[in-house]
Amino acid sequence: MSEDKVDFMKISEESYEALTSGVRVSVQPVYLEEESDPDEGRYFWAYQIQIENLGEETLQLKSRYWRITDSMGRIEEVQGEGVVGEQPVIEPGYVFEYTSGAPLGTASGFMVGHYRMYKNDGTSFDVDIPAFSLDSPYGSHTLN
Repeated sequence: MSEDKVDFMKISEESYEALTSGVRVSVQPVYLEEESDPDEGRYFWAYQIQIENLGEETLQLKSRYWRITDSMGRIEEVQGEGVVGEQPVIEPGYVFEYTSGAPLGTASGFMVGHYRMYKNDGTSFDVDIPAFSLDSPYGSHTLN
């Protein structure tokens, strides 16, 4: 993840935001009770992402990287092309939104990652996805 020009903050009880080099990424996770089965150790969250191009250049999101950590400290890394089957082009002043999901084997955890963005001239940079909490009503919540 890039360390330059990054500002992380929690923007509400269940909404998180990062700003990297003129791109704002907002995440809103939601626990999905109807998709989960705590008795079977299956917990599922949906998360809505907004990627806003605050800069002056057109950008294309080409790839993603996620690090998903459950409450037992187990880490799963996911990387791939685009998001939800797309490699969106985001013009200056525009927002791209999508919804995806994440299963866990524990009642809580967190996710963090980055997108690889390309400018028209072919140069690329990473845009941080803020760390966000995956909390179900079944987990114990501890402040660290």
